[in-house]
Amino acid sequence: MVIGIDLIGAPSDVGASTRGCSMGPEALRVAGLGEALADMGMAVRDTGNLFGPQNPWQPAQEGYRHLPEVIAWNRLIHDACMTAYDAGRMPLLMGGDHSLVIGSISAAARHCRRQGKRLVVLWLDAHADFNTSSVTPSGNIHGMPLACLCGAGPDELVAMSGEVPALKPEAICQVGVRSVDSGERHLVEAAELEVYDMRAIDEYGMRAVMQRALYGVDEDTHLHVSFDIDFLDPDIAPGGGTVVPGGPTYREAQLCMEMIADSGRLSSLDVMELNPALDERNRTARLAVDLVESLFGQSTLARRPI
Repeated sequence: MVIGIDLIGAPSDVGASTRGCSMGPEALRVAGLGEALADMGMAVRDTGNLFGPQNPWQPAQEGYRHLPEVIAWNRLIHDACMTAYDAGRMPLLMGGDHSLVIGSISAAARHCRRQGKRLVVLWLDAHADFNTSSVTPSGNIHGMPLACLCGAGPDELVAMSGEVPALKPEAICQVGVRSVDSGERHLVEAAELEVYDMRAIDEYGMRAVMQRALYGVDEDTHLHVSFDIDFLDPDIAPGGGTVVPGGPTYREAQLCMEMIADSGRLSSLDVMELNPALDERNRTARLAVDLVESLFGQSTLARRPI
């Protein structure tokens, strides 16, 4: 069965702490994302870039930076993803900062309700992104998307899926976390999020972590992968929006993606926080394309039981 994929460009950094992620979609195109997936037999359609408000680069107001702009961008993304779902295609969001996945995951939640499927969100990121306006040190909404999706945030973002909350905490699994703000830590613990931080990966290995992360994912599951470039160690991926040392190596990241592919349940994808302004000759974008190929089943040889 040929998989239809809609590439959706979201060239915005309105929710971020640094400028540059707005150039991420074009960097992924230059690195050959569409061509790579087409070569694997996917029916790829590049829908172009969404056009939303510019980044005003203003300080936070009442705990949020650029809230009207973030809302506008997420509405555009939600609608573009729903268009893909309605056409029987898989949305692949090319970011842009991580606040923009409120729109893509809200669309996935709405789609799952219509299809009678269970939504599972696999969050690959150095950060928990579970801040709220009352605890955030910056007001940057790219540190808040999961909290908003779980019902803690502005009404316009919280209700975007048509149901509040869009996600239950038990639908989320985080892998690779290694940077959590002090106030955010209490929120993560209170919500009882399933989190496999870098210590878990160090102690048990990526294989065991991914076996746990994918446990229970079956034919009735819509698996949404939200891949923040900051998930990766900056030694291999310097072009992330907010890099943190000590992330997964190249092989650990490949194994993570390969095991997701083996599940056969990948149904929607975000590739976020690619910042070409901080990259080295588009090195990180090329790595991202390599990892996305693995997510869709690219492998060196056919797997054999051992």
